[in-house]
Amino acid sequence: MTPDGAPALVTGASSGIGAAIAHRLAGRSAPLVVTGRDAGRLNAVAAATGAHPVVGDLTTTAGRAAVVSACDEHGVGLVVHAAGIGAAGPFSGVDEAEVDAVLAADLVAPVQLTRALWPAVRRARGHVVFVASIAAIGVAGEATYSAAKAALRTFADALRLEEPAVGVTTVLPGAVDTPFLARRGYDRSFPRPVPADRVAAATLRAVERDRAEVFVPRWLQVASVVQGAAPGVFRRCAPRL
Repeated sequence: MTPDGAPALVTGASSGIGAAIAHRLAGRSAPLVVTGRDAGRLNAVAAATGAHPVVGDLTTTAGRAAVVSACDEHGVGLVVHAAGIGAAGPFSGVDEAEVDAVLAADLVAPVQLTRALWPAVRRARGHVVFVASIAAIGVAGEATYSAAKAALRTFADALRLEEPAVGVTTVLPGAVDTPFLARRGYDRSFPRPVPADRVAAATLRAVERDRAEVFVPRWLQVASVVQGAAPGVFRRCAPRL
């Protein structure tokens, strides 16, 4: 499945990676549906890309239903899950509401939306993209976020095995220069944040090539390999990253 050939849905399209992907999908003959919670920013992206906007909260049943209805109307073969929230700080200081919010937005929402759209994507022999994070391998100070992204990565792996006719790609960016990064409280000088458009370009290239996983920047894949092959070494090195 190539991005040019399928009606597409991009979540989290009001800013950041989602907006960058929407802009890269603009100008195609296939319809594009974009969704997000910020009406003003989402409508601006829709106007610039010719997309059909759906304002809503994907952590709610009503929000997901509105997106599914739009996809039923316009078609869907490419789904890009870019919506999400983050939080940073010691787990000992995290309250119950924050844990629930991160898990609902970063894990439950994409899983449930995928479930609802799965019949249409299967019929189209389409492609689903999950924008996870390098935090999926475990990052200190981001325990809940790491848990959600690790679970999302495993969910994608399971889908890939279950339905070979549907392409499934997981994107694992490092720090990305977006408002999301500021809301997470990211204050590190390393790794240096990369532009959202760089992640968007890598994402759509991975879809075209039917790649299972893509790390942005690519050198971050080393951390994942080391974690699997030499977990002791990874644990000693991880605090420096």
